[in-house]
Amino acid sequence: MTPPKKIRKETAKDIYAIESLTAKAFLEMPYSSHTEHFIVNALRRAGRLTLSLVAIESATDEILGHIAISPVSITGNAAGWFGLGPLSVTPARQREGIGSALVKEALKHLKNADAAGCVVLGDPDYYARFGFKPEAALILPDVPAEYFQAIAFKKNIPSGTVTFDEAFEARA
Repeated sequence: MTPPKKIRKETAKDIYAIESLTAKAFLEMPYSSHTEHFIVNALRRAGRLTLSLVAIESATDEILGHIAISPVSITGNAAGWFGLGPLSVTPARQREGIGSALVKEALKHLKNADAAGCVVLGDPDYYARFGFKPEAALILPDVPAEYFQAIAFKKNIPSGTVTFDEAFEARA
């Protein structure tokens, strides 16, 4: 199948579908904390969900995928950096390009908003296709360096420890 024809910003009526989709998408993932749907909701409640995009099946308006973007902090006061994730695709439609379409669209939004860059914690092989790569100058404590990657939209990569929003600690 082909990726969905429509990617758009979330609306209030999408919230339950996003929560359900995210929980299902991570249910069988061995590396998951199974709290990703709580994280998205906590980011939204805290006003820290900078960008929330959904992928829609054109024929049915069913939400097939979701991506969240939120600000991160970097020691040394580097500004304009964001974190990608969670990225969720309904299990029956994974490996169809839906996640890739969402990542590309989210990165385009960040570039257009003059963001400095974006970080992601995830599969290096998957995220490399979008330009993400490990950066020795950026550290996410207690994570193998190859799984923490960054893409810069400006010339310089800052140096420091990256902290995701406290919503990433949400458990309910």
